[in-house]
Amino acid sequence: KQPVVNPLAALQGRMPGVNIIQNTGMPGSGFTIEIRGKNSLRNDGNNPLYIIDGVPYSSQSIGSSYTSSNMPTEMSPLNSINPSDIETVEVLKDADATAIYGSRGSNGVVLITTKKGRPGKTSLTASYSYGIGKVTRFKNILQTPEYLSMRKEAFLNDGVTQYPANAYDVNGTWDQNRNTDWQKELIGGLSDYTNAQASFSGGSLQTKFMISGNYSKETTVFPKSYDYIKAGGHISLNHESENKKLRINFSAIYTAQFSSLPSVDLTQTAVRLSPNAPSLYDTYGKLNWENNTFDNPLAPLEGNIKGNTYDLLSNALLSYDVGAGFILRSSFGYSDLDQKQLNLQPSTIYNPSAGVGSEVSSVFTNQINRTSWIIEPQLTWNNNFGKTAIEILLGSTFQQQKGDRQVNYALGFSSNSLMENLSSASSNRVLNSEQSLYRYNAGFARINLNWDGKYIVNLTGRRDGSSRFGPGKKYANFGAIGAGWVLYKEKFIEENLTFLSFAKIRGSYGTSGNDQIGDYQYLDTYSSSGINYQGVSGLQPARLFNNDFGWESNKKIEVALETGFIQDRIFTTIAWYANKSSNQL
Repeated sequence: KQPVVNPLAALQGRMPGVNIIQNTGMPGSGFTIEIRGKNSLRNDGNNPLYIIDGVPYSSQSIGSSYTSSNMPTEMSPLNSINPSDIETVEVLKDADATAIYGSRGSNGVVLITTKKGRPGKTSLTASYSYGIGKVTRFKNILQTPEYLSMRKEAFLNDGVTQYPANAYDVNGTWDQNRNTDWQKELIGGLSDYTNAQASFSGGSLQTKFMISGNYSKETTVFPKSYDYIKAGGHISLNHESENKKLRINFSAIYTAQFSSLPSVDLTQTAVRLSPNAPSLYDTYGKLNWENNTFDNPLAPLEGNIKGNTYDLLSNALLSYDVGAGFILRSSFGYSDLDQKQLNLQPSTIYNPSAGVGSEVSSVFTNQINRTSWIIEPQLTWNNNFGKTAIEILLGSTFQQQKGDRQVNYALGFSSNSLMENLSSASSNRVLNSEQSLYRYNAGFARINLNWDGKYIVNLTGRRDGSSRFGPGKKYANFGAIGAGWVLYKEKFIEENLTFLSFAKIRGSYGTSGNDQIGDYQYLDTYSSSGINYQGVSGLQPARLFNNDFGWESNKKIEVALETGFIQDRIFTTIAWYANKSSNQL
């Protein structure tokens, strides 16, 4: 229901213990999410695990510092998910809930389930929305008389009676009566938001389908035209055999994102610029430099950051009821992401008096390709013995992620119109070129005991292996125990506390690990020195071998009381928890 392009924006301020902050106000920018605080000393070691329709999705931000400049434009990976395609979002926090995900869930788990088709006649649903936005409030700033009085008093306090030649605001070079609130000039524009989507759904009791498409566009409040565009599609197919033994689910999401954003943030400029500074444009409509006394704040906007991102996320789930309470299932997931970013800095960002042309124009490019696959076979056994229900789950995980990144710097072009063609540059350097391979493997088991729907015990154990650690450190064991007592089903509660519609006491304790340190950190690694010797580029040490690199560990304990009143119209949870992280990397 909210006009957002990222589901994390809809969760802000709505979940206790979940802190979500958008890194900038730019459309499509990234988010920082922390579930119950920091577990790792590293800023990039606190990302939660995203599970989309049962398939893990990388939480790494997309982008590079070279193509961010003064305006951070690292994109959130969840931009690829259309909020209107989401059926439910659930955040798992405690050890018992996250244990089944092992090390990947040490910082919490965000479960996203997308919409599925419903049996019945084929239906078409379409929606369109449009909105506008602006900066809600500005800072209080000095007017020109107050500002000049302060400036003159400052010079007087320093014993300066003759104002310096470069003090254009106070020495009479600039109009002493001119007054401009630069906040309204530089960030006072209107942004607009457009969203359109449509979906087809239908099917029979055995086979259901849904196909949807979406388009959204956001602009900024800056003077020039900038925008962020996202378009994508979602397909979901679900089939169940007539005897209900075989189930097949398939879903795929494809998203294309196109951004053209400023390389600088004018917010700070807007509050620091002298109120009597000259106008932005001259009488000919060109950028005004006021006889080389004015650094026009719009000049950096001649450059911008462009980005194209294409993302595919697909998964399939097969399950078969073999009888006697046994269900055999396996999930298969595949994702592919491609991104190209350009930080364009043309010669027009400089004062024309410098006499420079396109020979000083420069471009930073960042190209990323990231593919991953995951296979998770599982065997479940369910059975009842009188009032006791038992569920046993055995499973394993095989996951691989492969990444490829290259950052280039190009300088000098015969024309600014050729800046997006790096082969037209007079010099071209590779600043960073890297390939990475990450592999993860785990085996796990879970036993769930439920007696009469009142007393519940969960036992989970697993062994995780990561390619990010050295010999003897790759594998570690983790586990958790959870217990719950459903109070409101007890006879003495039902008879005496009729206002309660639900009451439960639960507790859990468990351990999990963390391997979010990047790849190859424990190895002897070398990088190119960038210096040629006899026609050969040399190597230099980048990191020394560290045999102690191993799993970070996180111990979690929690006790909670859940209560519902008036048929759960009012539902409360009161929890005490403690997390302890050790073996920090």
